Amino acid sequence: MVEIAFKPDAVEAYMNAIFVPLGDFNTQAAGRTSGRREVVFHLFDDQGAAVGGLAGWSTFDWFFVVGIFVPETLRGRGLGRDLIKRAEDYSREQGLIGIWLDTFDFQARGFYEKLGYTIFGTLDDHPAGGHRFFLKKRLDHPSTD
Repeated sequence: MVEIAFKPDAVEAYMNAIFVPLGDFNTQAAGRTSGRREVVFHLFDDQGAAVGGLAGWSTFDWFFVVGIFVPETLRGRGLGRDLIKRAEDYSREQGLIGIWLDTFDFQARGFYEKLGYTIFGTLDDHPAGGHRFFLKKRLDHPSTD
């Protein structure tokens, strides 16, 4: 008999019981490994402390921006744009097709759209009464997006 058990604070072994065989399945189905590589572009302050940046990973042919943060005191200097550009440059260097990310309606949708990102999905009522937007930008041939 198989039991379903809820693990609210899952340890690595329980996570690996899902993601290792899922990765093996994906490799077999896709005919190659995902080549997942996690990267971070940090923002450092004058004292050398990491105060923000952009984190993401490449998998198969795309780069996913997991998170980007510029402290309020540093906004308006083009640092967000520079972080996205660095991620785009990195993605091109790696031969990736494009970048995708998500943002809430109270975050930076317009910022990403100004940089050429287009919405490919919306999740309504996340959080309740709001929206979460999924955006992408092709890097291999942007005119087809």
